[in-house]
Amino acid sequence: MLTGDRYFDSKDFKDILMSYEKSVMSGHRIFMDVDDLTDIADYYNMIGEKDKADEAIDYALDISPNATLPLVYKAREALANGDHEKAEEFAERIGDKDDPDCKYLTAELLIARKKTEEAENYLKGYYNEIDYEEHEDFILDVANLYVDYGLNDKAFEWMCKGKRKSAEYKELMARVFFGMERYEESEKVFNELIDKDPYSKRYWTALASAQFMSEKYNDAITSSEYAIAIDPDDAEAILVKANSLYKMENYEDALTFYKRYCERIPLDEMGELNVATCLINMDMFGEAIKHLEKAKEIAPQNSAYLNSIYRELAFSYSAIKMSDKALEYLEKAEEANGDVADIMVLKGHVLLENERYQEAEKMFRMAMDNANKDPRIVLRIIVSFYDNKHLDMAYSMFKSLLTNVYEGFNEGYSYMALCCWDLKLVDEFMKYMNIAVQKNPKEAKKVLGHLFPKNIEPEEYYNYIINNINKKKEI
Repeated sequence: MLTGDRYFDSKDFKDILMSYEKSVMSGHRIFMDVDDLTDIADYYNMIGEKDKADEAIDYALDISPNATLPLVYKAREALANGDHEKAEEFAERIGDKDDPDCKYLTAELLIARKKTEEAENYLKGYYNEIDYEEHEDFILDVANLYVDYGLNDKAFEWMCKGKRKSAEYKELMARVFFGMERYEESEKVFNELIDKDPYSKRYWTALASAQFMSEKYNDAITSSEYAIAIDPDDAEAILVKANSLYKMENYEDALTFYKRYCERIPLDEMGELNVATCLINMDMFGEAIKHLEKAKEIAPQNSAYLNSIYRELAFSYSAIKMSDKALEYLEKAEEANGDVADIMVLKGHVLLENERYQEAEKMFRMAMDNANKDPRIVLRIIVSFYDNKHLDMAYSMFKSLLTNVYEGFNEGYSYMALCCWDLKLVDEFMKYMNIAVQKNPKEAKKVLGHLFPKNIEPEEYYNYIINNINKKKEI
């Protein structure tokens, strides 16, 4: 299996791995270097074979109970699970406290406890102690450490100290740019790297991700296809392609690639959730529920996706007129999220969709009171009336909202324009569409884009309609 990691894909590592796996299969383990065993554990971890990773690292500690790298591995694993005390216990067991990897772990323990400045001072002190020839490697290691914790600004500061412009340096800088949301710069650096190494699936996948974040979905699809051509089983590239297709509203093809992703990462609830959202957009609610129920079953209790899974289950059950089941899942979503007004709006939507009008009205009023009549909450309630074909009600509520919002409020004008379009109020449609395009072009594209050719940008909407009206008059 190709990993995209130069060392793990090298013949040297494959020979070490083969020797280890043969010894495991035979039941007679050979003596191995503990650093090699830690590499093997990292490899297994990368490809999702956690049990095998644990077995390799435990063997390393059987050979050398105080070895640095296996204990660093165990400490970082504990940190990933939020167990700081256990991580510090592993750190204490390290025999060579002057080992650079022990020093990095000391800094990481501080970062994990949100003591960033203390960690920064510690790292700067150590940087001044080591030989000049070691500075470049140290800078990369520190930057990688900060990137792991999402501290990209700190990583960037350290990267700027470096003078070496190796492929490793450039790749890390590109990832730092990505983390800082400087996607165009990230894309530029990955393109430079690809020029030198066009067969790196890792570069192509990272480039696709940067393009996706810049909303260059066609480019992201092309780049992900290069990565998939190099390795048809690359789950990350498959996911980027699926996400890009989804953003382009090509739900059928996106569904195909989300399913491919699920085949490769079967225990990732996010994959099943994405399959379901495609099915929902295709009005296949029964099928969507099957995948959402599976996502719920495989999701760990602390999953960041549980709230979304519960919401999509609620929408799907509501769509097939099982309103009580839908409300049950919204109760679960409230427990997971805690945003009471938000959940009340969703409950009101379910009740309205299922023609439980008095209950819906009561729930919507409770939501507005709970949010102190926040215009964004009011807007979502009006959109619910629109989605449920109560056009006259939505129109009058839009009128009231948009004449009373605070200065600078830029949401809802596109929805009002769409409502006017459906009610055949042409002059008002033109008026609100023009306001929407000026105040919030992103919302205008999302809400009104289906009324125009795909290559038309929001700022062209008004003239496009005027030109078409004039053409009809000429005919």
